[in-house]
Amino acid sequence: MRGIGRNVILLSLISLFNDISSEIIYPLLPIFITSVLGASTVALGIIEGVAESTASILKLFSGYLSDRVRKRKPIVVLGYLISNLSRPLIGITNFAYQVGIFRFLDRIGKGTRTAPRDALLSASTEKESLGRAFGLQRAFDHLGAVIGPLIALSLLSAGFSLRNIFLFAAIPGVVALLLLIPVQEKAGGEGKRFSIGRIDQNYLRFLIIVLIFTLGNSSDAFLILKATAVGIPLMMIPILWVLLHLVKSISSTPAGMLSDRIDRRYVIVLGWIIYSAVYFGLAWAHRPYQVLIFFLIYGLYFGLTEGVERALVADLIPREKRATGYGLYHLAVGIGALPASVLFGIFWRLFSPAFAFGFGAGLALIAALLLLFLVRSKAE
Repeated sequence: MRGIGRNVILLSLISLFNDISSEIIYPLLPIFITSVLGASTVALGIIEGVAESTASILKLFSGYLSDRVRKRKPIVVLGYLISNLSRPLIGITNFAYQVGIFRFLDRIGKGTRTAPRDALLSASTEKESLGRAFGLQRAFDHLGAVIGPLIALSLLSAGFSLRNIFLFAAIPGVVALLLLIPVQEKAGGEGKRFSIGRIDQNYLRFLIIVLIFTLGNSSDAFLILKATAVGIPLMMIPILWVLLHLVKSISSTPAGMLSDRIDRRYVIVLGWIIYSAVYFGLAWAHRPYQVLIFFLIYGLYFGLTEGVERALVADLIPREKRATGYGLYHLAVGIGALPASVLFGIFWRLFSPAFAFGFGAGLALIAALLLLFLVRSKAE
């Protein structure tokens, strides 16, 4: 592919195998914690909440460290190593707190590697191909989220226990680690030190707008609740999940390529408008086929925004400070995600599911308008 170097291909394949490993475990983890270990849903919530919060905060610090030492690959390798050493060990646990420890380590690994990896990927790509590169990486990541659950389902059908399935997840994890070996990083610094200026104010506005959008972007678990509430059988939920990730994977690369040709803000705004439309639709959907259609359209939102937002970060931040920039971006998403699901749950319970979905849809529209009028699309 034009403008896509070896590093981009390798990092995309690494994301593929790492996500296969993760998604073999993740869909089965709630069942393991509550049914096999006998822990409560409260324990599950604490484990996931602490894990994701830690990852969000670490993304900023690892990005800052990467910019300070002018190195990307060693921090990326450390992050993948921590995750892939700890994740399969969930299979040997006997208590929920032990799962919490390994899940915590897994997310530490994610928080450590994400911002430096995004900076390494952007540094390995020509400017005119940034959208395509990030779209490819997200496509492979979502493809892993398709393959992983299918492997888990196959192993369950073959009679494997949950513990053995978790241990099996080490295999694609090892492949991901081996693929890190040929990844190359340019020696030395990446340019002069970053100076505070107009670009920082522009990027700050972008982060605030991302935060506003994320406050209305609740956990996808609520979409699952909506699906079951309208009568979609429980056995169909994994298939629905696979279809969602398949749409994400298929749409990510074309969306990234489109953002290389037109203003990236327009692609992101289109994605946020689709998100708003899906949430408005889910607010009033009462039949299984309606929810199925909205689920598939929801995948387009991811395809249009995930990779393109990261490419826009590379447009707005100088190369020598991109890891810190990506850390701030992921931190903004993490900060918004924490109260987003809490608010959604409160609105669902106190008012109605329609009110909760409508709240998310409204914030998405507000964020889309703010992005168009308050953020410049290119760094000056």
